[in-house]
Amino acid sequence: MSNYDLTPLLLTLKLSSLTACLLFVFGMPLAYWLAYTRFILKPVIEAFVAMPIILPPTVLGFYLLVLLGNTSPLGRWLLATFDVQLVFSFAGLVIGSILYSLPFMIQPLQAGLEAIPREFIESARVMGASRLQTVGRVILPTMRRSVLTGLVLSFAHTVGEFGVIMMIGGNIPGETRVASIAVYDEVQAMNYSAANFYAIVLLLVSFLILLLVYSTNRRFFR
Repeated sequence: MSNYDLTPLLLTLKLSSLTACLLFVFGMPLAYWLAYTRFILKPVIEAFVAMPIILPPTVLGFYLLVLLGNTSPLGRWLLATFDVQLVFSFAGLVIGSILYSLPFMIQPLQAGLEAIPREFIESARVMGASRLQTVGRVILPTMRRSVLTGLVLSFAHTVGEFGVIMMIGGNIPGETRVASIAVYDEVQAMNYSAANFYAIVLLLVSFLILLLVYSTNRRFFR
């Protein structure tokens, strides 16, 4: 193991963890709105949210590259104003990963919210709980299975990400060369031993994550 570079694995762990956490923080308000809104265009928004499930990753990566590239208006503005370049950077990978894994967080959260009887929420508000207290003491404990599912799915989905990363991040060692890219590189170089090492680690991580989820669900959520 000492002969192999562990940086891609550590970068994958960092990217997946950060993506899952940010998706939960920013996805919870969107899921809450989708669960309870009566907006006439709600199906259109739900369709946009779910698109990464069926959209080829390279298509999403291509349009992110066009949108955030240094030749685009947004890319030029970010570079000139904040000296920030999102393409071929870790920050760009985070943005791409959030969009790519969005439905894997939003859909479980939305389903969990829709399963909560409205009477629970209304009762908490009548008893004087603020909106934040209602979320922390009523909503999140009630939908903890959905929260766990969303976190795990978005984390695992990011671990296996390839097309979006290749398009928007390229292959920069220590910056955007995650484990899935490393597997591809080693296969291209006919270095099957290293490719097998990265692949086995990803396989074991994926299995252990799912094992943890099923064990936790069986123990705590009966």
